[in-house]
This record gives sequence, C-alpha cells and structure tokens, in this order.
Amino acid sequence: MNRLIRGLLFSVFSMFFSVAVNAQQKDLNYYIGAGTLNSPLLKDYRNQQISNLIDSLRILAGYKPQVSGVSTNSYAPTIRGWGYDGAVTNGANFSQLIVATKQLVTKENLQNQQEAIRLLNESLNISGKISEQDLSKSIIAQYITAYGNWQQYSFNNEVLSLLKKEEAILKTLTERGVYRQTDYLSFLVTIQQQELLISQIKIQYQNEFSTLNYLCGIKDTSAVSLAEPEIYLAIVPEAENTVFYQQFRIDSLKLKNRNALVEFNYKPKVNLYADAGYLSSFADLPYKNFGASFGVNVTVPIYDGRQKKMQHDKLSIAEQTRQNYRDYFKKQFDQQVAQLTQQLQATQQLINQTDKQIKYTQTLIEANRKLLETGDVRMADYILAIGNYLTAKNIITQNNITKLQLINQINYWNKK
Repeated sequence: MNRLIRGLLFSVFSMFFSVAVNAQQKDLNYYIGAGTLNSPLLKDYRNQQISNLIDSLRILAGYKPQVSGVSTNSYAPTIRGWGYDGAVTNGANFSQLIVATKQLVTKENLQNQQEAIRLLNESLNISGKISEQDLSKSIIAQYITAYGNWQQYSFNNEVLSLLKKEEAILKTLTERGVYRQTDYLSFLVTIQQQELLISQIKIQYQNEFSTLNYLCGIKDTSAVSLAEPEIYLAIVPEAENTVFYQQFRIDSLKLKNRNALVEFNYKPKVNLYADAGYLSSFADLPYKNFGASFGVNVTVPIYDGRQKKMQHDKLSIAEQTRQNYRDYFKKQFDQQVAQLTQQLQATQQLINQTDKQIKYTQTLIEANRKLLETGDVRMADYILAIGNYLTAKNIITQNNITKLQLINQINYWNKK
C-alpha cells in the first residue's frame, strides 16, 4: 500500500512538474537577449564610447579662445627705509583684467588628436563585440548543458511510465504463478532505481537552470522547460576576417597615431594672448591706468636629451609585440578550428553508431515485452535489456549535447 501511494505521488508530481515547465517554455534567443541586455560590461563599453565623444568635443573647445578674469592685488610697504625695492614692486599693484588666449594648432595636429579618439572608440567597439561573443558563448554552453539535463529527465520519466505499466502486468502474472515473487521484486527494484535516477537528474537540472539565470542576470527561481537550441554549424572565415583580428589592426593604427603625436609635440607652439582692464601701481595718475595689451608666445623645442627618439623606440617595441601576438593568434586560430572540427566529426560518428545500437535494444525490448505477457522471458534478461537501452539513450543524449557544445565553440570564431 505504501509503495502504491509513493508511486501515485511521484506520478502526480512528475505530471505537475511537466505541465508547469511546458507552460513557461523559453528558447535560447530569450536568454541571449536577456544576458546581453543585462550585462554591465557591455553597458560600460557603450558609456566609455559616449565619454570619449565628450573628450573629442573638449579637444575642439580647448583650441577656441579661452577668456578669463584675472585679479592681482599687492602692496609692499616701506617702513623707515626698510622694504622691497620700490623699482621692482612699484610699492603697490592693482590689476583687474579680462584675459583672452588662443593656441594656434595646425589642421593635421587637430586631426591626429581626433583620430586618436576615433581609434579608441573603435577599439572599444571591437572589445564590446568580443565580450558580447564571449557572453553569448557562455550562455549557449550553459543553455545546452541545462537542455541536456532536461532531455534526460524527460526521457527517463517516459521510461518510468512504461515500467510502471509493465509492473502492473508483471504483478498480475506473478499472482497467477507465471513468475516468481523474486522476479517481481527485482523488477520493483529496477523501478525504484529509475525513480531515484529521475530525482537526481531533476536536482541537477534545477542547478544548471539556476546557473543559466544567474549568467543572464535573470532573477527567477521558477521551473521552466527549455526549447531545443537551434544551433547550426557556420562557415568559419579566415582569421583576418574575424572581429578578433580587427583588434590587431586597430592597435597598429593607434601606434602610428601615437608616433605622429610625438612628432607634433616637438613642433613649435604659438599662443596668442590679449587682455584689457585696469592695471596700476598708484604711483602716477592712477585714474588713467585703464588699457589693453596683446602679444604672441612662441615655444620652439631645441634639445630634450633625445627623449623624442626614446619615445619612438618604445613605440617600435610595442609594434613588435603587437606583431608577435598577431602571428601567435593566427596559429592558434587555425589549430583551434581544425581541432574542434575533428572532434565534431568523431562525435557524429559515435552518434551514428549509438543510433544503430538503440535500434537493436528497442527491438530486443519489444520482443521481451511480448514474451513477458506470456511468461516466456527471464526477468534478468528483460532487466538487462532495459538497462542497455537506458545506457544507450543516455550516451546518445550526452553525445548530442557534446555535438552542440562543439558547434557552439566553432561558431564562436565566426564573429565578423
């Protein structure tokens, strides 16, 4: 009686769990979209690009006339002949000026600085694409893992339902004396093992599903089923045509830009200035000391201890480092894609072999089921056939998941 109640409760629970998850089924695109939308790293990249655009506007604003008010007031008293030399201090200075300055810059220099901002934003854009690709790869991998657990749960639950139907037939045959009581108990043990396996898979699925939600930034603890992931093998382009290689190209342009910036920093600098206001020492006719002035400041670099060459040398070393990383990436790229493709082919062959084995085990189980109803099959043989069928199905499920994971890893390198 207790076994019957336990079996009934398990069936009701399984039916409820199945109905609940099927009512809320979500697909892979939903989780990729949620993960991309919630990622603080991708938001950070976008904000940095906006911030750099502001820096670009600041550069332009910095070369416009700069106007400021300057107030300078000093008094140097002389007491009993003691004090600063009046010829230097004029005794007192009172200055209230409006000062305007403007730095003259060549069009090429300004374009170089703007180009530095543009390259920085392009680099951030590429980094954002790579980070988004990394995130998508992680989400897809976790989705596949959770989906595999869900497939195992569904399949093993179906097998349990069939075993329970067989248990009812076997019980009747045992009461008629066709099978021994030990045969019936052995079959019940098989059913209980299947129930324990399903409970274990269910817990595993819930853990993997929670990890998927965590990875996507989704706050949800409800149980939902996962739709079959629509993942297809994409054609991987040459390494030079991927987004990963673009970073090396941008780094090269950034180094050239920095070399040009070094050259511009060593060119003469010209600043215009003008001021107007009140400037007086109060020594003679202070009411007439309103006026204006203007002028030009010119700075010409002559010698700095060869620092210019040192800066160029450092940039040359950085270029060599960039080339080394670029060449190493190309080798790794080709090796990685070739290795993953080889593993995918081997996995597909194993799936095909397992499919043949499943067909044989299914035929054997069907034959044993018919013999079971007439009492002409040994229970040990029937249980062994069921075990072989479960093992083969679980193997093919695992291999299908491995296949999807390999496709996900190959498609990762497809980003342009």
